[in-house]
Amino acid sequence: MTAEARNFECCPPFDPAPWDDKLLEWKDKLFVKDKVFTLFFMPVNFGSVMKRLDRKVEGNAAKILDWLCLSDHTSKWNMDVFLAVDKEIPSSEMVRLSGTFYSRVYEGNYSETGKWCADYGAKAAERGIEIEKMYMWYTTCPKCAKKYGKNYTVIISKIKSL
Repeated sequence: MTAEARNFECCPPFDPAPWDDKLLEWKDKLFVKDKVFTLFFMPVNFGSVMKRLDRKVEGNAAKILDWLCLSDHTSKWNMDVFLAVDKEIPSSEMVRLSGTFYSRVYEGNYSETGKWCADYGAKAAERGIEIEKMYMWYTTCPKCAKKYGKNYTVIISKIKSL
């Protein structure tokens, strides 16, 4: 889908309301997986990986659902990304996620990530939620965050049964 068809230049505006302090139930939610090279956890080729994924999605007449892209920092040198799609993408690694997930939205500079993670853990504990696997969703690129005047990040975790 071209930028013109999307009605936005790059990243769509993000509405935090459906994602802030929510429990989400996913059953076989489909994602296409790719890898981003990181240097001490800082993404180096994130933009090119996202462009590659977008070409795969577009080339297979698929759709990106909710513009959702989960990031899993597996080491200081790698970040796995999971882009939510509506159908299988041939010649791609596909992942299905199921279970209950807890999401909270944060706004600000990425340098606040440590503070956000601490707050997220505290809020989850207050709700009696035990985190199984944590993901980050960087909702806009730096250029679009500047354009919109907000830099939202969503922390989404698979949780152990309540």
